[in-house]
Amino acid sequence: MRSQVNDGPAKIYHVGETFTESPGDRHSISENASKTEPARLLAVFVLDSTETVLTTPDPKK
Repeated sequence: MRSQVNDGPAKIYHVGETFTESPGDRHSISENASKTEPARLLAVFVLDSTETVLTTPDPKK
């Protein structure tokens, strides 16, 4: 998986690697890094039970 968060560098994550994100982080890249192999991602959200919005639309799109 290839990911870029906020203005940081794009990074390719391989099987078994993990990463964390903070509230308000933006994804400018989130894609399969392989042209031949499928990719799977398990996302776990940890948030307050009163929170109702998990994503924020990009105002530029």
